[in-house]
Amino acid sequence: MGRPRVTSRAALERLAFGLFARQGFDETTVDDIAAAAGIGRRTFFRYFSSKNDLVWGDFEQHLERLRRLLDGTDPSVPPVEAIRRAVVEFNRFDPREVPWHRQRMRLILTVPTLQADATLRYTSWRAIITDFVARRTGLPPTAMVPLLAGNVVLAAAISAYEHWLEREDEPGLSVLLDETIGQVAAGLTAVLERSGTPAAS
Repeated sequence: MGRPRVTSRAALERLAFGLFARQGFDETTVDDIAAAAGIGRRTFFRYFSSKNDLVWGDFEQHLERLRRLLDGTDPSVPPVEAIRRAVVEFNRFDPREVPWHRQRMRLILTVPTLQADATLRYTSWRAIITDFVARRTGLPPTAMVPLLAGNVVLAAAISAYEHWLEREDEPGLSVLLDETIGQVAAGLTAVLERSGTPAAS
């Protein structure tokens, strides 16, 4: 009867991750993935626009979730605390999904051919933090304070992920994210308070 066809984004993603683990990301082609899935090349592109896109999964949908988490924060919660809570919750995964997410992030953070793509995606992620801080402080998104907040929080999140990938026996991702963002929180809070807007406190 042959290999059953893969008929969902998630199944195709996991099959491809298996090929990446065995053959390497650069050595695995779209044709390899399609053949292993029992589908045609054109069908692959109905699910994903490229091999890089497959690694990122439903990234745009996830970004919308981060935006909703921030937008749903009580206005009485200080901005940095709201960001910390939202980023930690945004990166909370069902334990069954953690191995797949770990493999995804290892690819994103270590494969050179994915770095240019990562830069563009991180720009979108950072912009959500920047826009949130801009709204809460009454400053334009192009002002130094919102831009600084976006860059600092992104750097903290990436640092947590790098630590998590290297030390599988240490605290979980949520704990590390909470810790890294907490470590920069005091400095960011001081910057926001110096911006001179009531909403920054």
